[in-house]
Amino acid sequence: MGRGAGASGRGGAAPGRGSAASRLSAAQRNAVAELLRVSPVADELGRRFARAGHELHLVGGSVRDALLGRLGEDLDFATDAHPDQTLRLLKGWAEATWETGREFGTIGAQRGGLRLEITTFRAESYDHVSRNPVVEYGTSLVDDLRRRDFTVNAMAVSLPGHEFTDPYGGLDDLAERVIRTPGTPAESFGDDPLRMLRAARFAAQLGFTVHPAVKDAMREMAADLDRITAERIRDEFTKLLCGADPVTGLRLLVETGLADRFLPELSGLRLEIDEHAQHKDVYEHTLTVVNNAIRLEGDSGCDFVLRMAALMHDVGKPATKAVGPDGRVSFHHHEVVGARLTKQRMKALRYPKDVISQVTTLVGLHLRFYGYGRGEWTDSAVRRYVTDAGDLLPRLHKLTRSDCTTRNRRKAAQLAADYDALEARIARLQAEEDLARVRPDLDGNAIMELLGIPPGPIVGRAWRHLKELRLERGPLSREEAEAELLRWAREQGVIDG
Repeated sequence: MGRGAGASGRGGAAPGRGSAASRLSAAQRNAVAELLRVSPVADELGRRFARAGHELHLVGGSVRDALLGRLGEDLDFATDAHPDQTLRLLKGWAEATWETGREFGTIGAQRGGLRLEITTFRAESYDHVSRNPVVEYGTSLVDDLRRRDFTVNAMAVSLPGHEFTDPYGGLDDLAERVIRTPGTPAESFGDDPLRMLRAARFAAQLGFTVHPAVKDAMREMAADLDRITAERIRDEFTKLLCGADPVTGLRLLVETGLADRFLPELSGLRLEIDEHAQHKDVYEHTLTVVNNAIRLEGDSGCDFVLRMAALMHDVGKPATKAVGPDGRVSFHHHEVVGARLTKQRMKALRYPKDVISQVTTLVGLHLRFYGYGRGEWTDSAVRRYVTDAGDLLPRLHKLTRSDCTTRNRRKAAQLAADYDALEARIARLQAEEDLARVRPDLDGNAIMELLGIPPGPIVGRAWRHLKELRLERGPLSREEAEAELLRWAREQGVIDG
């Protein structure tokens, strides 16, 4: 892969940077292999554009991912052709096209199992007041690359010639695993403040270090994030939390003040330690719980609901902190307050209702287990635990285990043993009673027939009473359930004694 005329002058590795040089060589080898994999489609498309007198370049994240050896099936291209011209060149060649990004100069296409997005060179800028970009078409690849977020995303490979263009030193930064901006950070973040959040996301996803100048600008310009819509912030934050190392990104959000703009509960966890050190650092504890939860996810990939619940499980502590006469610190009912705060924050970020419900349920239940080891739980309490968790029970198991961060080995071992015992007890009761489908022993029709009443609120009240009995005592025989229903109905005045 050759270096284009506009390439950076930072090309070679400096003395003493052997590891960076070896990473750079590996990156180049990765790129060759990945480009060979997609070149039948990419080069064919490049030839179509070239015959029509237009440029076509593989750009942005596609080049970065190729260099990292992780190029997927989605490819990004830049061209001097305008959208109408791009559509004409795709006609008869693409298996499908779409124009959902047309207002930003982007035309989508599908060919040979690859999804392609082809965007006209941009001279895009923000008016620093509105929340959306003002798109202007450009004519220069180098100018187009300059308006991209980071140097590692400001590289291009021409098609079909495979000439490499790197005017801002992205290859060196990729080898050094550092996040910098093509122009000044203030210029980049002024154009799109969401890029500050994206820097933290790349740190979480790729394990890169944010350049000090970039971090300084993030700190100084954090308030500019208020110009961005909640939906865009939500999407970027979700990607961050689902990164390989979200804790690195979360720390960056707090250190720069970005978290204060859209997730102040996270920064608020940094409670002052009392003079007797009667409680642990809630902020550090929370980050440890997030890491613990990730380790328990298994091989199924990111479980956003579990990670978000781990992040938010103690956000109710600052509001419930109290110091007793003996100097001991308590956080009574912080799980209830935390569930309410979590719901409010996730609603503000426009998360779907079902996701909000799942996360808030886990936050509200995360303390329920404590006390089990004291031998206070009846079978009824176990049934309620399973019923209240419902389909979230496997996640609740993982969250509760993740929440054990004590350094006291004896205490940690006891908590683990207690939860092992609880899971075994749940398994036994589930095998005996099918706890996942707890229902009253009489259905609505049987209730109406036995009591001689029509459909209405009384049937619902009777149904709930029988369900409470089912949770309290386990399965009842038909005769026992009918006797209990008649006794309740007489006490409630539904039928005569």
